[in-house]
Amino acid sequence: MAEELADQPKGTAEELADQPDKTAEELADQPEGNAEGMSNAEYAFSGEQGQLRDAVAAFCAEHIDESAVRAQMESDPPFDAKVWARLGSELGVLGLSVPESRGGVGGSLIDQAVAVEQLGAALACGPLFGTVYLAIPALVAASESAENTALLEPLMDGSRTAAFAVTDTAGAFDPATVQVDAARTPQEWALTGTVERVVDAGAADILLVAANGPDGLGLFAVDADTAGVRRTVRTTLDLTRPQADVELRDAPARLVAGPEEAGRVIGHALHVGSALLAVEQVGAAAHLLDLTVQYAKSRLQFGRPIGSFQAVKHRLADDLVALEHAKSTAYHAIWALTDGSDDPGLAVGIAAATCSDALTRIATDTIQVHGGIGFTWEHQAHLYYKRAYTDAVLLGSAEQHRDRIAASVLDGPPEKNPPRVATGVPT
Repeated sequence: MAEELADQPKGTAEELADQPDKTAEELADQPEGNAEGMSNAEYAFSGEQGQLRDAVAAFCAEHIDESAVRAQMESDPPFDAKVWARLGSELGVLGLSVPESRGGVGGSLIDQAVAVEQLGAALACGPLFGTVYLAIPALVAASESAENTALLEPLMDGSRTAAFAVTDTAGAFDPATVQVDAARTPQEWALTGTVERVVDAGAADILLVAANGPDGLGLFAVDADTAGVRRTVRTTLDLTRPQADVELRDAPARLVAGPEEAGRVIGHALHVGSALLAVEQVGAAAHLLDLTVQYAKSRLQFGRPIGSFQAVKHRLADDLVALEHAKSTAYHAIWALTDGSDDPGLAVGIAAATCSDALTRIATDTIQVHGGIGFTWEHQAHLYYKRAYTDAVLLGSAEQHRDRIAASVLDGPPEKNPPRVATGVPT
């Protein structure tokens, strides 16, 4: 229902769905110059992106339904490795924005966001946050090398997973928070230190770790099963998004990004991660709103559907406004990172704050409108509610992002080239 009310690109949903099944590689194979065209058509999705959306949604309906999510979140590892591998090898949606020169399909971050939105709607279990949102963007942003390409390939095909063991401060990187030290060894490097609450670290094959070396800050890759690595899995509210503390004691490591680029690489990864997390929240919120609207139309009270009562009707209308606002800010951040059309930090901060608020609001209203059944273990609403409140504090809370936006736009000293604030008016 919510999707029907949203603005649609040219072509109906039926037209977009009436296409032969294609892999993400085929869908991402755009003619040269398409990226330039997209930069002038923000929020205008291509027909191929519509097909990609349908393909991922169909895959999720078949392999990542509610029963599968419940089974996976309590398993060890907390996801289905075979389904994860199929997402990478068959659909090719784990590294859509990786350029062809780095072994990817040459798609864009917009393509990646389209897939992530559908995975968010399905509440997909798996190391999306650690692998797709953070580790892969960091490896792509780092200087090209045979070692970095070798790390990328198995992450994209789903044969290995990763976690990003870098402490952030409200979604931004502060080198002062790094508590890991790197020392040279005859082989390469050895890392010692601790990183707490690392999402997806418990089952990850590779850890990307920020550490202070003799020449400055660096980003390193550590095999998670090697000697010197100890992972302590935490008990979390959201079982679909596990976390673990990582302790390193002379753990062998390879350098991914040296002091000259580590800060840039980590900052870029955090920006991309925040934007993709916002898109995931949009997908989850859209699913919940559709679910709640359908329930309000079918649940009878006093001889009429509860959706006909003004209090329910207005609540759901307000939720739709929040969802559309969130979707606009999330995809604006994705476009800003894709073509540089807006200040990335500003666009991402607005999206993170808006989408966190929208999902927590809609998740709460979902339980409210469903009444007694809404807060039972058997109903799916609580699973999304827990994801909503977990995502709301990952990479910074809404309040922290608003504080940063205010400081950047209102309180900061005059700059020669201040961040451009998008107004919606063509320039």
